[in-house]
Order: sequence, then C-alpha cells, then structure tokens
Amino acid sequence: MSGSPNESGEAVPGEAVLVRYEVADGVARVTLDSPHNRNALSSRLVAQLHAALRTAAADPGVRVVVLGHTGTTFCAGADLAEATGEPVDPEGPAAGRARALAGLLRALVELPKPVIAAVDGHVRAGGMGLMTACDFAIAGPASTFALTEVRLGVAPSIISLTVLPRLDPQFAAYLFLTGETVDADVAFDGGLVTSSPEELQDGVNQLLDVLRKCSPQGLAESKKLLTAPILAAFDERADTLASTSARLFASEEAVEGMTAFLQRRPPRWAQ
Repeated sequence: MSGSPNESGEAVPGEAVLVRYEVADGVARVTLDSPHNRNALSSRLVAQLHAALRTAAADPGVRVVVLGHTGTTFCAGADLAEATGEPVDPEGPAAGRARALAGLLRALVELPKPVIAAVDGHVRAGGMGLMTACDFAIAGPASTFALTEVRLGVAPSIISLTVLPRLDPQFAAYLFLTGETVDADVAFDGGLVTSSPEELQDGVNQLLDVLRKCSPQGLAESKKLLTAPILAAFDERADTLASTSARLFASEEAVEGMTAFLQRRPPRWAQ
C-alpha cells in the first residue's frame, strides 16, 4: 500500500501528499514528504501523519514503523508561514494546532508497535518532539539538532513531554536555553538519539533485524511499561501546555521572532 491515508487509510483525492505510506516485509515506512517547507508541521502534514499512524496501528501485518523524510530536513517544527498568516488570537487557530500536535505525539507514544525515527538531516523545534516520541532515533552523519523556540519568542511547551524524558538535565538545559545546534555524536552522548551510524540505512536495518526476533505481543506490552510515565504526563499536562503554546505563539514577541526569521533578519531583542 502506498499514498497518503485519511482516517480510513485511503488516499484523499486532490489533496497534496505530504506523508507517504508504504508497507513491505512487516515494516510500515512513513515518510515526511514536504521538502518545500522543510517538512514543517503544517495542519495538513500533522493530519496526514496522524492518519498514517492509525493505519499502521490497525494493520496486523505491520510489525514496526519507520518514520523517515525526504530532503535535507527531517522536520523544521511549526510551519511559521502558517502561524504568522493567522489572526493573533490565543484561542484561535494556534490553539487548535497545539492540540493537534499533542494528539500526534501521543499517538506515536502509545502506538502498540515500535517506531524508529530514521533521520539524516536537520531536526528543529517541534521536529525534536516528533523524533523523541518515537521509541528509537537513528541519526545519520548529516543530522543536526536544535530547540530553536527560545530564539523565536516561544518555548518547547508540548514537545517537552517527549523530549525531556530522553535527556540528561544539564544537556536539556543547554538545548532549551541556548537554541544552539548539536551534531549526531553530541546528540547520542546526551541521550537524544539511539545511535549515530556512518550509514543511516545500515543502522536502521540492524535494528529491524533485532526487532523481527521479538513477538508482537511482547513488544506491545513492553512498550506499555516504557511509555506509561510519558502518557501519564500527557494526561496531566497536555491541555495546559497546549494552552501555553497557543498563548506564546499569539504574543507580540513571538510574532516579531517568527517574522524576523522569515525575513532573515535579527529580531528586535538581538540588535
């Protein structure tokens, strides 16, 4: 099967395909395919990715999901062009996007099958949340990572639910408070990625070979044990963090930060 599935797993006629879905040998390969905006988390991409995950979860022939990407960026985070083109209203579209992202991350965490993020490009902001919601992250040599929210006037609110459990506290503070970029080796040392092989596909294939030796039931029940604390945090804090995210995106400071980024100039506070 290939295409961009809707909620029933079928391609939507006339809709641009931003997420590719293919199944072979028990592996669902879900590919972010919106390179024109660096696979940003637009409303359409989030909806298509969520639909692909539902399709994979419901298919008994799928043993493992591999989340990959086209282009040089795995995911750039929020679609800033979409965000800056909307009314400045914390209860408007920004709130809906924040809750949709929370739902997407939760779907990755609670998917009853292992999910491997296959990354060989740049991962920024919300893309870090997407990657860390996966059970494994294999990072190729072209990979770089940054939480850039602090430089835009916002914060990694919702994605903190999946990012923070992966990180040493000092490394988390460095990423959250500086917005600086790190490479795959530093990300591995800090617990952000599972491995950083010289060839991405070799690393993914090695992990797939290991997972194929495991029973579906064993994997599903073992994953429940690992993800229980993260899902409890979603239950407790996701709504509040989504509201915080929407409030920040609607703020004057964030509008200036995002506009400056799109105009390729320093924001007012950096001058």
